[in-house]
Amino acid sequence: MDHGRTPLDFDLNALLSYASANVHGFPPSPSNFTVSKFGHGQSNPTYKVEAGSGASLKRYVLRKKPPGKLLQSAHAVEREFQVLQALGTHTLVPVPKVYCLCTDSSVIGTPFYIMEFLEGRIFLDPKLPGVAPERRRLLYQATARALASLHSADVDAIGLGKYGRRNNYCKWQIERWAKQYIASTGEGKPKRNPKMFELIDWLQQNIPLEDSSGAAAGLVHGDFRIDNLVFHPIEDRVIGILDWELSTLGNQMCDVAYSCLPYIVDIVAEVGEGLEHTGVPKGIPSQAEYVAEYCSSSGKPWPFAEWKFYVTFSLFRGASIFAGIYSRWIMGNASGGESAQYAGDRANFMIDYAWKFIGRESVLPKNPSSGAFVAQDYLKRFGQESDDQGFSKGGGRFVPSKRVMELRNRLTKFMEDHIYPMEQEFYKLAESNSRWTVHPGEERLKELARKEGLWNLFIPFDSAARARKLIFDGSNHLLSENPSNRLLGAGLTNLEYGYLCEIMGHSVWAPQVFNCGAPDTGNMEVLLRYGSKEQLLEWLVPLLQGKIRSGFAMTEPQVASSDATNIECSIKR
Repeated sequence: MDHGRTPLDFDLNALLSYASANVHGFPPSPSNFTVSKFGHGQSNPTYKVEAGSGASLKRYVLRKKPPGKLLQSAHAVEREFQVLQALGTHTLVPVPKVYCLCTDSSVIGTPFYIMEFLEGRIFLDPKLPGVAPERRRLLYQATARALASLHSADVDAIGLGKYGRRNNYCKWQIERWAKQYIASTGEGKPKRNPKMFELIDWLQQNIPLEDSSGAAAGLVHGDFRIDNLVFHPIEDRVIGILDWELSTLGNQMCDVAYSCLPYIVDIVAEVGEGLEHTGVPKGIPSQAEYVAEYCSSSGKPWPFAEWKFYVTFSLFRGASIFAGIYSRWIMGNASGGESAQYAGDRANFMIDYAWKFIGRESVLPKNPSSGAFVAQDYLKRFGQESDDQGFSKGGGRFVPSKRVMELRNRLTKFMEDHIYPMEQEFYKLAESNSRWTVHPGEERLKELARKEGLWNLFIPFDSAARARKLIFDGSNHLLSENPSNRLLGAGLTNLEYGYLCEIMGHSVWAPQVFNCGAPDTGNMEVLLRYGSKEQLLEWLVPLLQGKIRSGFAMTEPQVASSDATNIECSIKR
C-alpha cells in the first residue's frame, strides 16, 4: 500500500481506518492511499486524499485545524462542516458535499472533516492572467452571482438560525479582530502598529445604522474572494465555494466589500495598490459594475453611502488576519508556506492604505454604472409604470423588488419542502404503465401552491388587467376575497417572471405544480390578450384553476407558446 507523506506527518493508518468506517462509498481496502497537502491557503491545512485500487481512484479533500496553541474561536472546522452540510442538503448554493466530521483529536492530532473533491478551476490571481477578456467578465459575473446565491439562503429554514448574531455584526467584529490583533502582536511577538488602534476608533464611530438593526443581516461567508471558488472545468460558473472558517450570521455587505479588495489593494504577488489604480485588465468589470451585478442578483440596495465604511472595515480585518498569519509563522504554525513570512508587511500596508482610502472624496458612484432598464422603457411606453414593478429607481439594470425577492424565496422554500422530496415518486409514475395518469401528490401540491399564492405567476400584469376587466367587469371579484385565489397571477412583468423561472426550472415537475408549464402558458396568454369574454369563461377559467390541461380543454385556438410570441410581436408591429 502506497502511503503518501504529509509535512505534518500525521498517522495515515489512523486516517485510513477512520475514513473507511465513516465516509460513505470509500474504497474498501484500497491498495493505493495517498495524502498530499494543497499549497494554497493560509488558514486551516487542507489535503487531497486519493484512495483506490489500480486505475480506479476516488478523490477527497481533508481539512483540519493546524497544530499548536490557537487563538480563541479561530480555525473552527466544526462550524465549516455545519454550514457546508446545511447548504449542501437544503439549498442550491454551490458547495462541496461533506462526508464526515471528526472531533476526536487522537485520530490525526486535531479535529478534521472530509469533503468532496471538486474537479474544476481555481484562479489564484484576481487579474485572471491567460484568460480571454470576454471570459474574464463572465467569471466575475459568476462570482457576484455565487455571492448573491449564498446571501439568499434562508438560514432559519436550513437550520442555521442560531449560527451567529444577526445585529451589531460590525460592532462585535471590530471588537473581535481588535482582540485578535492584540493577541498576535506585542510582548515578544511582532511589533504593534499604533495606526491600527486609530483605525479601530474610526470604525467604531462610523458603523452604519443598518448594522445595529440587522437590516443587512443573513449568512456571511467571511472570506469570500475569487481564489476561494471552484469554477466548472470548461463553463464559466461556480461549482463550489470553499473556506468557510469565518462564516457566521451578520452584515452581508461586509462580504461584498471584502470580495472587492482586489480593486483596492494588491496582496497576491506583492503589496501595492489594486486594480483601480494600476488598471483593470481588459474584460474584468469595474468595481461599480461588479457591485451592480451583485445587487441585481441579490436584490440588495446600492451601497453608495456606506461603501467607505465597509471597504475600510475589510482592510482593517485583512490587516488583523495577516498579523495573525505572521505571528503563527514566527511560532512555526502557519500553513501558508513561504508567503507567510511577508504577512507582517502586508498587515502594515493594509493599515496605512485604509487611512488613504478614508481620505478619498468618492469611493463609489451614486448610482449603478450600467445602462437603462429595457423593461422600464417598455412600461413607460405602454403607460403601465408603477413603483412596484421590480425596478430600481437609481438606473442601472434589473433589480428585483422586495416583492419579487419574497416570491423567489417562497418558491425556493416550497420546492425544497414539497417538490424535491416527491421527485422520485413522480419519476416512478412516469416510467410505469400508468404514466398518463396524474399522481395524487401532484394534485395535492397544486392545491397547496394555490393556497400559498404561487400560482399562474407567468401571467403579465397587463394581460391580467384585460382579463379581469372582461371576466369580472373590472371588479376584483375572487381576487380580493382571498389572496390565495389570485387566478390571474401576482401582477408581474415578463422580466420579473423570468427571474422566478430560474427557480422553477430546477425541477422538471415544478412548472406543472405551479401551473406555469409550456405550452399551456402560451395558450393561456394568447387568450388573455386577444380572447373574447365567452372564450375566457369557457376555456380559460378551468385552465387557470389547473383543472384541465390545454390539450384537452381547447379545440381552438390551438396555439403553441412559440406561436403566441410570434402573434404578439406581429400585432405590436
